[in-house]
Amino acid sequence: MCLAVPMTITKIEGTRAVAESRGVETAVDISLMPDVKKGDRVIVHAGFIIERLDENEAAEIDKVWDQYLEQMDTGEER
Repeated sequence: MCLAVPMTITKIEGTRAVAESRGVETAVDISLMPDVKKGDRVIVHAGFIIERLDENEAAEIDKVWDQYLEQMDTGEER
């Protein structure tokens, strides 16, 4: 199973970029979305940017991740 991860573009060099999520940086391929810009919020799957997020989508995803991580830290179940 693969997971698509919301990330922020921090650097672009050719067809590669550096994307960051929660302090973790990774190299990603932008060839599927060559018009991305530094600061764009994107979805990364298998090392490729597959979608650009608008700010509302990005905020909602961040909120869900925050809730999930909080539950993992406290051991609570919903």
